[in-house]
Amino acid sequence: MARPPPPARFSPRLGWTIGGVVVAGLIVAQSVTVIPAGYVGVVFSSFTGVKPNPLQEGLHFVMPFVDHVTTYDARLQEVTLSQTAAQGDEGSISARSKEGLDITAEVTVQFRIDRAKAAILHKELGRNYINTALRPQVRAKVRDAIGQFGAADLISNQRAQLEGTITTELNKSFSRNNLILDAILLRELKIPESVAKAIEEKQTAEQQVAVERNRLQQAEISAQRDVVKAEGEAKAAIATARGQAEALSLRGKSLKENPQLIQLTVAERLAPGIQTIMLPSDGNFLLDLKSLGVQTQPKAAPTPSGN
Repeated sequence: MARPPPPARFSPRLGWTIGGVVVAGLIVAQSVTVIPAGYVGVVFSSFTGVKPNPLQEGLHFVMPFVDHVTTYDARLQEVTLSQTAAQGDEGSISARSKEGLDITAEVTVQFRIDRAKAAILHKELGRNYINTALRPQVRAKVRDAIGQFGAADLISNQRAQLEGTITTELNKSFSRNNLILDAILLRELKIPESVAKAIEEKQTAEQQVAVERNRLQQAEISAQRDVVKAEGEAKAAIATARGQAEALSLRGKSLKENPQLIQLTVAERLAPGIQTIMLPSDGNFLLDLKSLGVQTQPKAAPTPSGN
């Protein structure tokens, strides 16, 4: 009868080897960390606390079982405060204008964490910084900014100024919390419907007044243009009359000083068919040669008869 095979014996050396491999694997796993693209890692040491220099993207070696790495999203993020809030968002912001009217604001804030100060952010605020710091600050600054403007201005021509005021104040708050504000977007500003209608009617009336004022100004400009034209024509007529008077005065003076010019002028205006001579005597008279020729022409001799 065959003997059964002897039972397998566990080698202590093999056990130590397997144990060593497992421990080594754990040590390696604990000592190597990879920071994904767009993230930053904050190292907390069980001996020294939060290390000041955060880990950037890539492979890093840390102290196993001593250092613990917490990652933060360093990409552009946004938080929306809207009446139709999506999952993770909060409701719209209720505020009051300068006159005390109720204003509802819907806002989107775009931001990112300061990579170089991620360790301070982790130490002071922790991973829940959006709910503990960012959202309350946005609400407070938006309310304060809206209180500086009138309701009519907010829905007409000062929306950009409101965004600028909110941006300035949030920049200060975010900087203190190691955050970088990228943009503040006013999605919508709502006021009571009755107030909005009254403001719209007022603006319509103001526009009509502006149109009438513009028409009046155009009429005044047209009238002024006619006055200027008439004044110009009057001045031109006066200048022409003055010139003609001066010309006549000069002509009369010239004729007075040179009497011969009278005879010359008369002679120039006579028809070329009239034979006229002007005697250069002191008598100042004209001699009609045609009439003179008729009187001095000799009579023709009579023709003899046929006898």
